[in-house]
Amino acid sequence: MGNRSGMRYAASRYMEFTVQRPAQLQDFLMEALNGISKNKVKNILAGHGVTVDQKNVSQYNFELRPGMVVRISKHKRSNELKNKLVRIVYEDRHLVVVEKGVGILSMPAAARQYSVKTVLDTYFARKHYKCTAHTVHRLDRDTSGLMMFAKSIEVQKILEEHWQEIVTDRRYVAVVSGKMEQEGGTVSSWLKDNKAYVTYSSPTDNGGKFAVTHFHTLDARDNFSLVELKLETGRKNQIRVHMQDIGHPVAGDSKYGDGSDPIGRLALHAFRLNFYHPVTGEWMEFETPFPASFTRLFPSVETKASQANRK
Repeated sequence: MGNRSGMRYAASRYMEFTVQRPAQLQDFLMEALNGISKNKVKNILAGHGVTVDQKNVSQYNFELRPGMVVRISKHKRSNELKNKLVRIVYEDRHLVVVEKGVGILSMPAAARQYSVKTVLDTYFARKHYKCTAHTVHRLDRDTSGLMMFAKSIEVQKILEEHWQEIVTDRRYVAVVSGKMEQEGGTVSSWLKDNKAYVTYSSPTDNGGKFAVTHFHTLDARDNFSLVELKLETGRKNQIRVHMQDIGHPVAGDSKYGDGSDPIGRLALHAFRLNFYHPVTGEWMEFETPFPASFTRLFPSVETKASQANRK
């Protein structure tokens, strides 16, 4: 832990470290701040909270040399987003990654309707940013988890046109009805909405969109199972319909479920979002813990979930 030996406090405004050995800035900060996550380090850098030799540095792979002085601001900005349903996980000039709560739309279905987008737009306006949130993918109102928004039409366009190459891993965890028979597998079908906006699944081309979902059973009980799901495509209602297809609908799903509702919500959470930054090309990894209401149903899930998360 040679790099940390050079730490000293300067009043109460920042922590100061003298670099003891060569290192990349991200690795240095993770060690200096007692092993905090990469996401938190990236947020500190994006928020201009780090200087090297009194010059602001936001580049995660900036090469540090012995003798350099690194300062980390200890002050949180007073204009941070404070909202019970929307939490900013990462933000830079091009995009923002948020964790969405249950019960809020991703984007408004009608003018001025409360949504993650309107929350972000209000936050940007308060910070005097000349931008708005541009939707690039969505989560259902009652699905929680990680989402990304672009801050410009140009970045939105890049993401929309190159989504499959840019976004490499989107994973969900779900509590599903019944005991899963399979340890894992893949569901594929064509999905198409009818006039009542109900999504139907067909094993043959029905004029809809082809969808592929991979699943892995984390824990299986008599009445419910905990399943990790990885999307190969991102179609509307894809997970909910595909789990219905295999006879294990998502718990709490009033539209595609079987009436089971052990935790009083749609038991679906987007816990991982990995992608290459659409502008810088930087590799970005984001994860949130499984909701406590999910894991309370499965006493042994923490070990299994941690193993799955390392894959």
